[in-house]
Amino acid sequence: MAPSGDGLGLSAKRARYAGPAGIKGILHNGKTSAIATFAALGGFVYGYNQGMFGQILTMNAFTSRLEPYYSGSTGVEQGLLTAVLELGAWLGTLINGYLADAVGVIVQACTVNKDYVIAGRFVTGIGVGAFSMLVPLYNAELAPPEVRGALVALQQLAITFGIMVSYWIGYGTNFIGGTGEDQSDAAWLIPICIQLLPSTVLAAGMLLFMPQSPRHLMNRGREQECLDTLARLRSTTTEDIKVRIEFLEIKALREFERLRSAERYPQYQDGSLKSGFMIGVNDYLSLITNASMRKRTIVAVLTMVFQQWNGVNAILYYAPFIFDGFGLGGNTTSLLATGVVGIVMFLATIPAVLFVDRFGRKTILIVGGIGMAISHFIVAGIIGAYSDDWPSHRAAGWVAVVFVWLYAIHFGYSWGPVAWVIISEVFPLGMRAKGVSIGGSSNWLNNFAVAMSTSPFISQTQFGAFIFFGAVTTVGVIWVYFMVPETKGRTLEEMDELFGEVGFAQADRARKERIEREIGLTGLLEGDDAGACVSGKAMSEDKHGSQSDSDGNAEFVEGKKG
Repeated sequence: MAPSGDGLGLSAKRARYAGPAGIKGILHNGKTSAIATFAALGGFVYGYNQGMFGQILTMNAFTSRLEPYYSGSTGVEQGLLTAVLELGAWLGTLINGYLADAVGVIVQACTVNKDYVIAGRFVTGIGVGAFSMLVPLYNAELAPPEVRGALVALQQLAITFGIMVSYWIGYGTNFIGGTGEDQSDAAWLIPICIQLLPSTVLAAGMLLFMPQSPRHLMNRGREQECLDTLARLRSTTTEDIKVRIEFLEIKALREFERLRSAERYPQYQDGSLKSGFMIGVNDYLSLITNASMRKRTIVAVLTMVFQQWNGVNAILYYAPFIFDGFGLGGNTTSLLATGVVGIVMFLATIPAVLFVDRFGRKTILIVGGIGMAISHFIVAGIIGAYSDDWPSHRAAGWVAVVFVWLYAIHFGYSWGPVAWVIISEVFPLGMRAKGVSIGGSSNWLNNFAVAMSTSPFISQTQFGAFIFFGAVTTVGVIWVYFMVPETKGRTLEEMDELFGEVGFAQADRARKERIEREIGLTGLLEGDDAGACVSGKAMSEDKHGSQSDSDGNAEFVEGKKG
């Protein structure tokens, strides 16, 4: 059973102060939306890397550099060249790859043989993996609850925009020097080197003007800065009741996690580096050993498992080869059909950003998953019926292409953005960075497995590949229906209510309520404005501020060092 809250606690009271959702909410929170959009450049880099390499794998100038290891055909060799980036990205979700993306690009641009490509893509993957974790985490922590899903979904919109741009850049540069044996090296060097630009712009923004996460500031004990940052992000004053509610919610969870840490790990409270490390190790273990955390971890991990094994990256990485297998004929035609995949997926992601907070996460995942599964099975049926004689059934080949485009549309508005929304919402304040890193690790490990296995899979049987991905997508829909809770409209802190009924002990719930009452949150939500004002004046004098939160080092990598 999916856990559910009682609907009568903090969530119901907080809902009275919720702002507008959808387009109105994005415009109403213009400053926060602008910052989140800039941060989503990390998603653009991620998407560009996904789409770009599949294009250059088909280029004669590139394959000639890698012969005899790789000669332009599907198989294990192609799978390794593609998948090594995902292996680096898995590592990048666990560490922060500030310079890795730029270094990896330079190594690839200096390619002499396969070793340069493999090494460069692995290092680039470290940076891409770091972006994939930090961008949704950062946007989730900046956003108010009514538009949090939309701003986290910007990550996927940026990813699909990066994919689309990479496809059409690859299609255009494919003509440099001709498409035959005399093709210029610029055909593949330009797509590789272009990715340096967004990485550099994002790095500059992180250093110069992007604000620190309010939740990160709270974890560092910098409460007044947290309050001031919230007010600036919401374009109002520190006296605004919505700002004060949001501030006290963050503070309540910080205090709650601090007390729980002190009780769980009394032997590690001396503030030393070793104690901090041991608390971190035990917190990671608690993602499995604690019942509530285990539910959240399962939701995050399996969401990413189904997102990757529903076939999206098989298509994104190998679309030119898949379309060539439909009997379209010619590398240029396959690249053109691949470019359309990028366009329709990007356009389909836009409604998800605008309406994900209106329709709910589960509904979108289920509807999108059904459409994706149907598309897979229809393509498999066409392959099974006509693959023996594509030249005589070119129309059937183009029908298969259209259903791949339809698949991309369904993925674009559903599993693409909403999967990242889910994993950014389900974990509590003290465990969020660790939980998201586990979800991101699941994404990239499964991404690696898909990229590695798909090329030899489709070289043996395209029919079997589409049947397999359709079946996995169907199982994913069933799992979401029965096991994934609806998180729409809840604050990150309210997720404790959603999962807490089955995971927190009675003592934990009582402690949390006491903290909310003592810091003034309960009084503020019940209309006791005077009591809340007293709490507001006292909060900047909190003497706990100098104590580093047990997992503050992992909670957020700030864009501007403070």
